[in-house]
Amino acid sequence: MAELELAEPYLREVLGTVGLDVEYLRASGNTLFYQDAAGNEVPVLDLACGFGSLILGHHHPEVVARAKELLDSQVPVHAQFSRHSYANDLAAVLNRIIARETGSSEPYWAIFGNSGAESVEISIKHAEMERGARLAELVSEVEAGVAAARAAVGRGATVAPEVFAALGLPATAGFDAVADAVTTRTADLTGRAPVFLALEGGFHGKLVGSIQLTHNEGYRTPFTRLAARCRFVAVGDVAGLRAIVEQESRSLTVLTVDGDAVTGVERALPVFGGFFVEPIQGEAGIRVLPAEFGAEISRVCEETGAPLIMDEIQSGMGRSGAFLASSRIGLRGDYYLLAKSLGGGIAKSSVMLVRGERYQRDFELAHSSTFAKDAFSCHVALKVVELLEADGGAAYRMAAERGAALKSRLEKVRGDFDDVVLDVRGEGLMLGFEFRDQSSSPSAQIAQTAQEGFFGFAVAGYALRTHRLRLFQTASAMNTFRFEPSIFLSDAEIDQIDSGLRDICALLRAADGERLMGTS
Repeated sequence: MAELELAEPYLREVLGTVGLDVEYLRASGNTLFYQDAAGNEVPVLDLACGFGSLILGHHHPEVVARAKELLDSQVPVHAQFSRHSYANDLAAVLNRIIARETGSSEPYWAIFGNSGAESVEISIKHAEMERGARLAELVSEVEAGVAAARAAVGRGATVAPEVFAALGLPATAGFDAVADAVTTRTADLTGRAPVFLALEGGFHGKLVGSIQLTHNEGYRTPFTRLAARCRFVAVGDVAGLRAIVEQESRSLTVLTVDGDAVTGVERALPVFGGFFVEPIQGEAGIRVLPAEFGAEISRVCEETGAPLIMDEIQSGMGRSGAFLASSRIGLRGDYYLLAKSLGGGIAKSSVMLVRGERYQRDFELAHSSTFAKDAFSCHVALKVVELLEADGGAAYRMAAERGAALKSRLEKVRGDFDDVVLDVRGEGLMLGFEFRDQSSSPSAQIAQTAQEGFFGFAVAGYALRTHRLRLFQTASAMNTFRFEPSIFLSDAEIDQIDSGLRDICALLRAADGERLMGTS
């Protein structure tokens, strides 16, 4: 009797239908290895690389050596509530890089986590604590204004007519009605949940809070009732962004005393919890944020007081050709989120970095994580950053050069198969290769597969079976395949990619569904 599949059985079933249910037994560089039915080891060129987590490839020898050294020395993984100098060292190194790439010397304080999604959750919490502090200051100002106005009225001051109008009260109402209206409005507006902003197509994780910032409705909608409220903005839509800001903005009335008159001023309410931005959208199909729209986002954040939260979880750590992809388009974040390659393909770690003037020190007592900021992951991350920064940032130059070489070949494939390939885009070693929609293919098999949303899985299965290529589509742009290999991508591996893609394109052009699906 076959053993019951208990670990995500439906996903295993889906992968099995297209031959992707391969169990890999070894990994090195850009290669994964599995064992075929004859017991032979089969190499597969890994172009997903941990969904962008392997900027240095699988089991980089210096990272592995450092990990072994840490384990052999019995470094304490669990030593909570003690000094963690290695975490401070890592934060200091990251600060130096941020300063170099943004031109700002203001410090960023670090809170560590275990995964990219967790760093997003941490940033949501910290941003709300920061917003709460600003709310508290505003409420104090409102309360002080009411008290000062009450005292002035007691001395004979009168309430200006515009105050009654602003609060929707008749001019005959007494001061108590004015005070009650101000207090009630303040309690109502300050008690409302924050509004977060994010971009259409964005992906920021699948946990309870982060899922509401992820645009894909298939992921988000079943859990809408659980978590944060988010308004999504179309990339490049300045008017739409401004309209959302206008729709959501609110203000509080602060009473003021001017001689014998009580007047009022409107103070902007800190409504927006934060604006989450990926400088290169991964799951949307590898789309680079236009610099002009990035600048507009930055202006909106400055005007509203909302922190600009740069999600560099996938695009950061050198993948774009710079440590921070956002620095390439002139953006400076109030928060930076890093993960994936930070762990060197071995450790699981992430970090949220917050600009000094926004940092809430009490957050350190309000938030904790059992496995965060441990010696093992921090020391591994220090080794990763050391390798990236070595030789004046040679790794970044390699990412740019190898990415340009791969992109050039992808563009040539597109040029030769423009009836099949729609677009090639991205920066450095974060590239997207988009096929044209195949839902109207002359092949009934290909058309049905596309219509059911499994086109990407079918192509990935064929690429694995026939060309030993590990390809995956992006989750929210199912016709776009991601290419995120390590900086050690070789010319021979680029040739292998070129050959495989040309074969796939030829099959789609010929509408050969039987070969693509492996049924011939």
